[in-house]
Amino acid sequence: MYTPRAFVETDLVELDRLIARDAFITLVTVADGLPVVTHLPVLYAREGDRIVIEGHWARPNPQARHAGPALMIVHGPHAYVSPGWYTDKEEAARVPTWNYAVAHLHGAMEITDDTAALASIVDRLSQINEAQVGNDWRFEHDRDDHVRQLRGIIGFRFEVQRVELKFKLSQNHPAANVEGVAAALQRLGGEDNTVVSELMLERLGRWKQDMGAT
Repeated sequence: MYTPRAFVETDLVELDRLIARDAFITLVTVADGLPVVTHLPVLYAREGDRIVIEGHWARPNPQARHAGPALMIVHGPHAYVSPGWYTDKEEAARVPTWNYAVAHLHGAMEITDDTAALASIVDRLSQINEAQVGNDWRFEHDRDDHVRQLRGIIGFRFEVQRVELKFKLSQNHPAANVEGVAAALQRLGGEDNTVVSELMLERLGRWKQDMGAT
């Protein structure tokens, strides 16, 4: 992923926040020289630098036969930035751009059709997502019809070997521009605009604090 130095993020807490906000990822593998892509919900666990992600495919999905190198894309908030929001738009001849946060996770896939492992993945996914919508469906391990449904899926475990975090939030602009864009996004409203604005101001606050400390 092309990431200019100003937009590099290294704090894995920021990856935690991206996943907590939206644990629906894009999984990319390669077969016969061509990319294969699936979009799916995942389970995320991190202890220090060790990151493990679990999930499952529908059994007929060709990607479900893939074991080995893979890329997971974690999609964060994004927002259009108008040059009209910059304080120096005329003298600097500013142009439109897009601000966003995203993570690329590189690693290796292990696949499984073990009934107990699949039941655990489905159970944990349902607990997390049912709670988010205020419902209470559960995978019932002692129900034969629930267990039979597991024949239709293949599970995976993804060990992350390298993390790329890109937070493009106008860090390469003067503080006045950052504040102008953040204020405009807040006025527009909407979840992505609001979150991008908050991320911009967070980083601007850290920069000002660091400058004061020096």
